[in-house]
Amino acid sequence: MDIAFTRAKVAVFVDGCFWHACPEHATKPVANSEWWAEKLAKNQMRDVATNAHLRAAGWEVVRVWEHEDPRTAADRIRAIVKPVVDSV
Repeated sequence: MDIAFTRAKVAVFVDGCFWHACPEHATKPVANSEWWAEKLAKNQMRDVATNAHLRAAGWEVVRVWEHEDPRTAADRIRAIVKPVVDSV
């Protein structure tokens, strides 16, 4: 988890396009391609498992791609966090 809003129980991850196999910008290395394919697939499976674990514990999970506009990402996160924090 890169950022945790504990009061609102919102977990934010900023995922790198390469390491998390972004559907828009993922690349497939030529050297050691089989190893890299397995490594990146495991990263994706771990992301899915992490999301499920956190959601089961009552957390909202937000994943932001490294290529996303920071203001857009912040607005998306704010829309989730603000109502919870304001109600406390």
